[in-house]
Amino acid sequence: MDPQGLTAAAAARLLARYGPNEIREKRPGGFGKLLEALASPASLMLVVASALSFYIGQRFDGFFILALLALNVGMTLWHARKADNALEMLRSQLSVEAKVMRDGTWRSVPSRELVPGDVIECGVGALVAADARIDRTVNLEINEAVLTGESLPKEKKIGDTAYSGSVVVSGNFTGTVTATGNNAFFGKIAASGNEGRRASSMERDILAISRYLIIASLIAVAVLTAVFILDGQPLAGIVILDLSLLVAGIPVSLPTVMTLIISIGALAVAAKKALVRRLSALEDLANVTLLLTDKTGTLTENKIFVERVHAYAPFSEDDVRAYASLAAEPGGTAIDYAIVAAGTPGVSPHRILETIPADSTRKRTTALLERDGVRYLVSIGMPPVIESICAPLDGLAESVRRDTEDAAKDGSRAIAVAFKKDPLGIGDERDMTFIGMLVLADPLRADAEETLRFLKNEGVSAVMVTGDTKETAAHVAAALGLAGRIMRTKDIDLAHLSADVFTTTAAFAEVLPEDKLALVVRAQERYVVAATGDGVNDLPAVRKADVGIAVANAVDALKGTADIVLLDSGIGVMQTALIEARKIFFRLYNYSVYRISESFRLIVTALVLGLIIKGFPLTPVQIILLAFLNDIPIISLAFDRVKRADRPADLAPRDRFVLGTLFGLVGVANSLCLYFLLASVVRLPLALIQTAFFLKLTVSGHMLIYVAHTKERWWRFLPARSVIWATSLTQLAATALAVSGLFVAAIPLPLAAFVWVWAFFWMQVGEGMKSVRASAEAGRSPVRAGGTA
Repeated sequence: MDPQGLTAAAAARLLARYGPNEIREKRPGGFGKLLEALASPASLMLVVASALSFYIGQRFDGFFILALLALNVGMTLWHARKADNALEMLRSQLSVEAKVMRDGTWRSVPSRELVPGDVIECGVGALVAADARIDRTVNLEINEAVLTGESLPKEKKIGDTAYSGSVVVSGNFTGTVTATGNNAFFGKIAASGNEGRRASSMERDILAISRYLIIASLIAVAVLTAVFILDGQPLAGIVILDLSLLVAGIPVSLPTVMTLIISIGALAVAAKKALVRRLSALEDLANVTLLLTDKTGTLTENKIFVERVHAYAPFSEDDVRAYASLAAEPGGTAIDYAIVAAGTPGVSPHRILETIPADSTRKRTTALLERDGVRYLVSIGMPPVIESICAPLDGLAESVRRDTEDAAKDGSRAIAVAFKKDPLGIGDERDMTFIGMLVLADPLRADAEETLRFLKNEGVSAVMVTGDTKETAAHVAAALGLAGRIMRTKDIDLAHLSADVFTTTAAFAEVLPEDKLALVVRAQERYVVAATGDGVNDLPAVRKADVGIAVANAVDALKGTADIVLLDSGIGVMQTALIEARKIFFRLYNYSVYRISESFRLIVTALVLGLIIKGFPLTPVQIILLAFLNDIPIISLAFDRVKRADRPADLAPRDRFVLGTLFGLVGVANSLCLYFLLASVVRLPLALIQTAFFLKLTVSGHMLIYVAHTKERWWRFLPARSVIWATSLTQLAATALAVSGLFVAAIPLPLAAFVWVWAFFWMQVGEGMKSVRASAEAGRSPVRAGGTA
């Protein structure tokens, strides 16, 4: 290994040769996306409908359908571009840094700038950013679960390969990069197939509704086709009408709308210092009922400092500070930084020969030192751990116990220091001398209590999970207003822990990494669980949680795994994330209600009138134009103003389906009454009935957005201005087409005005059905109206 590493100039040449160290996804370019849009089922149905129109001599209809196809494809590409830009912006903010030697000095660079030949260094919690040959190592264990699925870490030695995507769980290493990007082992795996994306519960539910609407549309079309064939109608005309109904009835824009709504919400959260790695996690966050939160760096400021020192004769406080600072890792955790900062030069100069960093198994850091030819061994860690490798304390036992308990009662942490002269080596950790303790304090965050109170008011319970002692946990819980028991995980049977425990528990203390995972699993039996973490040992629990959250000071490995990454210290940003999550949830909820209603209205109306009059009061062109006009305001729902809930959002698929169906039935009654009024009472020509029907479906459908988007009276909580503008413009456009006779038979202005009045009247009928439904479900819904969002 070249100890100087690469020069900056050589690294730049290699970067140009090999490309950035990132997995290059096989994404279609602009032309590829165009082909995908044209090959979609909706586009193909429009192409067939246009071709059949030309075949039977309806050239205008054929060209018009092609024009609508071009507009629809253009809108699809524009929406997809907006969603892609949002995702790309989020990815750009999730850059991982790597420690690399350039021009003979260690520096941090974005991991995407690593090149073969770079010399890198990785410590505990580091995400290995590229395949590297291990040149130097100390007590190294690496977790390769992301590559092999094996949860247990593997011991690595000099000459072995540390693979990209793996995580250092113990020790450290220095190595030479051998492969980057798609050439690395992980890159080859990722390039061979896309990683399965975890869908949210709302996504799964809406897609189930979509499948139902598709099946219903196909059944209706099959019935109508049979009726029309038996009636002796031309086959080509029947097929055109069938394809038009399928285009209008099937929610083809659903994936685009969902992605855009979530992406825009994720950008809003990112602006408030939280990055969303799994977009659907924002929807799941709306359903969270329990937060398992860390203490250090999450509820505290993570500004740890040495508050006081206890030295046991014949050692002085300066001795304890100095030896502890020599054993602490300068580039390690916040605790290491605090210990190093509190060091004194009293026993310097020492040469550090070897170091074994702390991990979840050893729970202590050990350093082998040398001064004037004499070797010393120093270990630091939690008092019980250090006491286990020391000679009997004898007369010191009571002092150590008292000092440890005093620290815990203050909510502080005690770090014990052990010393040994002339050891046999760094592994000679026995019969050491217990020389003293450092008491470290970490002030509570000013916003921690307020955030926990906010979460409680929003229906989210919070339980602290900490490795600190029971006494420390009790002190912190009381200061934060967390009510309940303080439980040590070693005192309970986690395998058979009842989920009821979480309702009466304020904190779990002395928690081991595997305990945290077990707590998440047990809690998920009753709750939708969010879990925060900062260290590599939190990886299993954060992965398992319904919403895994990496706090600002988390190791890169955890940030690369979590669903949401907080960029600001503490959990104060959780308030913003939760509010935005519930906004997204209700936007999707309202959209699904609207879409169920519109599809149900069109399908059932077409089926009923088809059976009665052996036809449908819309031409294929009008049906397709209606579908196009309906899609324009739909995208504005991504920015809609909603009334968020102050309780975890409930999918309530049955209630939502019933509400959408009720709105749909109102629409069916509306349509049937208008048709028979115009056909049987007023006796208008079919062409004018078709135009009036087209105008009514457009105006009435967009008025439904006002009703469906809120549980309040629609006039008391109007949609966002963007939605009002979008619906108003499309309604006016449809009116202009109907009155002018462009693409449709012209109707008199008084008839158009009557259609508006008719639609407004039935809008109030829909509002009445909503009120009846709300009264029926009052008292059993867990969602209460909260703040405006």
